[in-house]
Amino acid sequence: MRERIILIGLLSAVLLLVGCGGPSAESGSSDSCDMDNPPLFEKDGLTVATDKPAYPPWFKGDPKNYSGYEGDVASEIAGRMDLPIKWTVEPFNKSYAPGAKDFDFDINQITITPEREQAVDFSNGYFDNAQGVLVMKDSPAASAKSVSDLKDLTIGAQVGTTGLDFVNETIKPTADPKVYDSTNDAKSALESGQIDAIVTDLVTTVYLRDFEIDGSAVVGQYPRNEQFGMLFEQGNPLVDCVNQALGEMKSDGTLEELEQKHLQQFLDVPTLEK
Repeated sequence: MRERIILIGLLSAVLLLVGCGGPSAESGSSDSCDMDNPPLFEKDGLTVATDKPAYPPWFKGDPKNYSGYEGDVASEIAGRMDLPIKWTVEPFNKSYAPGAKDFDFDINQITITPEREQAVDFSNGYFDNAQGVLVMKDSPAASAKSVSDLKDLTIGAQVGTTGLDFVNETIKPTADPKVYDSTNDAKSALESGQIDAIVTDLVTTVYLRDFEIDGSAVVGQYPRNEQFGMLFEQGNPLVDCVNQALGEMKSDGTLEELEQKHLQQFLDVPTLEK
C-alpha cells in the first residue's frame, strides 16, 4: 500500500511538471506570449537596454530616439507590438550575468553562445557576425593575409567578447592577448602602439577604420558561425513575442532592408586564410 501511494505521488508530480513547463527561448512559438497583452518590465512601454556609448552604425542619434541598425530593429519590433520604446543603459559585460534584469531586452551586438544561454535567454538571431582584425597601415602587421600571420602579434580585445574567444581559440598568439574593459580602451592601445592589432566584430572594425582611427587598416575578417540575439532575463516569456515580430521582419524583407541601409558598406572585407 505504501509503495502504491508513493507511485501515485510521483505520477502526480510528473504531470504537474509537464503542465507547468516554461516556454523555450528557441521555440519562437507565438502562443506562449500574448502580443496584445505582453508581459512587460514596465506597463507603459517596451524597455530596451544597450551600452553607453552606443557605437555607430549599430546606433545613431539621440539615446531617446535611436536609429542605426540595432536602434531600428528594436524600434521596428516595438512598433509591431504597438508599444512605445524607452531606452536604458546596461554595460555589455554585465548584460549576460545571471539574475533579474531591469529591462525587457538588451540589444548590443551580443553573440548567442551556449555559455551565456545558461544564464540568460536570447531571441532568434538577427545578424550573422564575423570577427575583424584592425592594424595600423605602417605596421608590419598590415601585410597579414592569414590567421597564422597573426600569431606573433600583440593582440588586444575586449573582455568577455567572442573577439577575445577568437584570439584565444583560433589565432592562439605566442604572447598572451591584452584584454581591455572596452573597445575604446583597445582603440587607444592600438593608436599608441601598445598593441599590433585589435579584434572586434567586423562591422565595428570597419567603422573604426573609416571614422575613428586615422591610418588604420582592416587586414581581414573571419566568419565563426555567430549570430547576434536580443538578450532577456532567463524564463521571460516576452522572448516569444519578440521572435514573432522578428520572424515577420525576416519574412517581409524588413530586416534585410535595414541591414542593407546601415551595414552593407562595412561588410566587404577579404576573408583571412587559415
